[in-house]
Amino acid sequence: MKINGFKIASSNVVSLWLAITFIFSSMQLSAQNSQQQINISRATITVKSLLEEAERQSGFSFIYSNKFSGIDKTVTLSNTSGSLKDILADVSGKAQLRFEFTGNQITVREISRKESGQVRGQVMTVDSEPAAGAKVTLKGAGVSTLTDDNGIYILKAPAGSYMLELQYPGLPPLTQQINLTDGKLITADFSLYANSRQLQQFEVNANRSRFAKKESNNIAKLPIKNLENPQVYTTVSSELIKEQVITDIGNAIKNMPGIYKIQGNRGINTDGTSSYTIRGFRTEASMMDGVPGQTNGEIDPANIERIEVLKGPSATLYGSTLTSFGGLINIVSKKPMEAFGGEVSYTAGSFNLNRITADVHGPVSKDSSLLFRVNTAYQNTSSWQDAGFRKSMFIAPALHYRAGDRLNIFLNAEFYQTESTNPSSIFLNRVRPFIAQSPDELNFDWKRSYTSSDITMKNPTMNARAQVLYKISDQWTSQTIISTNTRKSDGYYQYQFIRKAASEDSLERTVSLQNTSNTAIDIQQNFTGDFRIGTLRNRLVVGFDYVNMRVSNDNSPYIAFDFVDGSLAADPNYVKISRYALDARLNSSTLAPTRNHGSSEIFSVYASDVINVTDRLLAMMSVRLDKFSSKGTINHATNQPIVNSKFDKSAVSPKFGLVYQVVKEQISLFANYMNGFAYVQPVTQSLPGLSGAMKPQQANQFEGGVKLDLFRSKLSFTASYYDITVDNMTRQESITVEGTRYDITVQNGTQDSRGIEFELIANPLPGLNLLAGYAYNDSKLVKAASNVEGRRPPSAGPANLANAWISYTQPRGKVKGLGVGIGGNYVGEHLTSNTTVTGIFTLPSYTILNATVFYDTKRFRLGVKADNLTDQLYFAGQGVLTPQLPFNMNANVTVKF
Repeated sequence: MKINGFKIASSNVVSLWLAITFIFSSMQLSAQNSQQQINISRATITVKSLLEEAERQSGFSFIYSNKFSGIDKTVTLSNTSGSLKDILADVSGKAQLRFEFTGNQITVREISRKESGQVRGQVMTVDSEPAAGAKVTLKGAGVSTLTDDNGIYILKAPAGSYMLELQYPGLPPLTQQINLTDGKLITADFSLYANSRQLQQFEVNANRSRFAKKESNNIAKLPIKNLENPQVYTTVSSELIKEQVITDIGNAIKNMPGIYKIQGNRGINTDGTSSYTIRGFRTEASMMDGVPGQTNGEIDPANIERIEVLKGPSATLYGSTLTSFGGLINIVSKKPMEAFGGEVSYTAGSFNLNRITADVHGPVSKDSSLLFRVNTAYQNTSSWQDAGFRKSMFIAPALHYRAGDRLNIFLNAEFYQTESTNPSSIFLNRVRPFIAQSPDELNFDWKRSYTSSDITMKNPTMNARAQVLYKISDQWTSQTIISTNTRKSDGYYQYQFIRKAASEDSLERTVSLQNTSNTAIDIQQNFTGDFRIGTLRNRLVVGFDYVNMRVSNDNSPYIAFDFVDGSLAADPNYVKISRYALDARLNSSTLAPTRNHGSSEIFSVYASDVINVTDRLLAMMSVRLDKFSSKGTINHATNQPIVNSKFDKSAVSPKFGLVYQVVKEQISLFANYMNGFAYVQPVTQSLPGLSGAMKPQQANQFEGGVKLDLFRSKLSFTASYYDITVDNMTRQESITVEGTRYDITVQNGTQDSRGIEFELIANPLPGLNLLAGYAYNDSKLVKAASNVEGRRPPSAGPANLANAWISYTQPRGKVKGLGVGIGGNYVGEHLTSNTTVTGIFTLPSYTILNATVFYDTKRFRLGVKADNLTDQLYFAGQGVLTPQLPFNMNANVTVKF
């Protein structure tokens, strides 16, 4: 029956019970008949003719107006046969019509252009990992998108019934029937019939860059895309770590633009782990999964899923204790997987390198509600110099418990034990002009270690985290994290010092016996929301953070063991150093040891809101309120707090950002203001009555740039200019009051650090991946002590840095998985010491080239890597000379299961 209007005349009146029975029966009939199979005579057909055929075959009556423009429209069906509901869903988007089922009648309505709905969902693998790069299409609406690296997609279309289709290369398509309602957001999730390891193989065939792993919930504590984030960050994936046969985290970080390893691991309590410069400031890899995860030793790469580096002051969301004014380094650990599998790997290489790793994951329970993963590694290597070694043992268990549809519990831990000799470090003189002004002028034999293999330091480290995720509603999620970090230094710390006034050759060998322990407990509560206020979408995180830190020191004094001649090959003193000799000298020393303990705690609250002003313009507004309390450091000799060690301070840290997507989800312009702060311990002033209280140092950054994500993520590019100003830096100043001269501490020092950064990640051809970066930094102490004012601080590192890596993996054919890679780093001159007192000591610029060949299959992987192909002699250090590894090679065999 076709009616030229919406009213149906009826001359019969039935009783109430008959009407109710009829309606109920009609509803049942509608539900059953909507799934009835029909066959349309041809694919290209007018809507009016299609409805007539559907009416004859299904028994439904269609009610519509002939005035509707869509009724006479010709459409091309995706399928000519299928259920009535599916056929009408196909027609709905193509003809801008909506079909409403009522009993055995179907009312046809015209869709207004203003009417629209949204569907949002997440695509996951069977092992609970997000599937990035999957194509999601609303069939009939002509709209599609790709899932981001969190597996998230969002689509918008006119209200109506649609078939939602998911496609991933190498897998059969998945579909869901959905109904979009005007102004409403619905959820439609998918689960792929593949695990994350299989998707990695599919990615090669899909021609998507394996290095472009930008998306992360850790970056902004919110699920926002790189193009939506006004902050610059960079990542290194586990795929690149495997490809480069990396056994040292420092070699992985070299793949990031603008980051320089300024100091290697020394094993001591303060500045003992490896340090890096970012945007002119020193920092460490001190966070694990977004919470404290420090070590006095090194971080084993066996459990690294991804390394994230956030650029610029980041105290607003992460506090000041573990961040620097240049940024922060966060390690993302590997997570449990639903599919059983894993791999065992063996690496052998130069200088007696032997490394064994294992990665095993899978379900614990039959219903896969409890998942596990264990990563472990053993490594032993000798020094490239005449003495020394490093050996380590690492294990990282992880559990994921799905306690329900809304509740997930994660337990992670890392246990790391290492014993090693101190790397050869020569401290430059600090109180007289340099005689030699570069390493080659010293004429030292850099293959000499100046130590003995029985003088060692142990650095046990333990990290543990418990995370509870609870989905309060479709808009709100609660995240509770409790973490603990314990690290120790147990052994001998030895270094060399150029101390004598008239010679650079004489090296004082200095040593101390260290026994320190540090613990940190962090409790963090975050509430994350995704909601609308009017027409504005808000993605908001509100959090509370409590950190308690304790330190205990039981260290011997630093003593001068002896002097050796750095340029003399046959110095008889050189071989006299040993553990036995050191113990004898330490036992006879009359200097006082360092024995104390102390604690501090931090309370903070923070909030960050990303507002979609329009679908292209986003604004970020963030703030942190932070309160620091030092409980004091107790001197065991006096049983009293050390002077000025007990104090309380507070700080406010704001952050603002704007993003405008010139081309939606492809090109973004961004600008940000970011803040960092650092608490300064009070001082004792020599002038009576002058306060020694110090304000927190403040770093303020202004930055602008562009981000690109083009050709379905085959090309990712970031360019930015930043300007950081640090205020409230302390310096010494002499004043005269009533004829008496006083040396006091003032807090009017400033430092400027500005520069440019570029990063390119591309996948121009199937199997071909490249990344490249360049950074220039201009850092200067604007107002400081007279001997350094106007100069570049040595802690800023080199002004020019560049990195590049290009690799090709055969994507198909008989040699599928065979690949090669080559790349390296350029490091500009580093003014490792720069004062008017000493002059300038320059570490020369250098270029390091590395290469690899590998064969990666489903069941095994073979790889060979060569580093420093041209055997360059180069150095790291801030006021210190630490020669780095010469040419070396590693070979790796991995068996997968």
